[in-house]
Amino acid sequence: MGRDKALVAWNGVPLIERMVSKLSCLNLASVSIAGRRPDLENFAAIVPDQFSARGPLGGMESALRASNEKLSMIIAVDLPLVPVGFLDWMIDRAERTEALVTLPYLEGRPQPLCAVYHRAMLPHIQQALSAGDGKVTRCIEKAATESGMKIDRLSIEGVYAALQPYQQWPLRPGPRHWFRNFNRPEDLEWAALEESV
Repeated sequence: MGRDKALVAWNGVPLIERMVSKLSCLNLASVSIAGRRPDLENFAAIVPDQFSARGPLGGMESALRASNEKLSMIIAVDLPLVPVGFLDWMIDRAERTEALVTLPYLEGRPQPLCAVYHRAMLPHIQQALSAGDGKVTRCIEKAATESGMKIDRLSIEGVYAALQPYQQWPLRPGPRHWFRNFNRPEDLEWAALEESV
């Protein structure tokens, strides 16, 4: 984007405001923003990131460390197309399975920045960060092996095909676009066109 994505406006609303609003629709104990961003505190509580140079895994550590809940939803600010209904369904599934991670897969690729994490992940994340490893998927796989807890791998295509008739999940954009990161101005333009169809 050439600038901070959290405050990039899509149809007049900053991405951070859209995401906080979306999460506020869920039955969550609280919504917070991981990072060292006092300029975002008007949107939600800020959880200071102690591993700010370690990418998303550092933010995940901050969020899990600050939470008293058994399960935490972690979602990147630049994924505004993920439907609230799907997030709600994923939380419900995580509560029932008690998996280490409830992890969506799209076209065979994991989507760890839109997943539900069990609190048992925290020590594994801290261990990885202390060792200088910031790779999220590697941390998840290693934690599952070490803890003996399972990863609930969700094929988005399969889940959507099976449940869409019963859920309030949109037909457009379809699930293959839910995890499209807004990284460039063209992504905002594309999304505006999709919304208008």
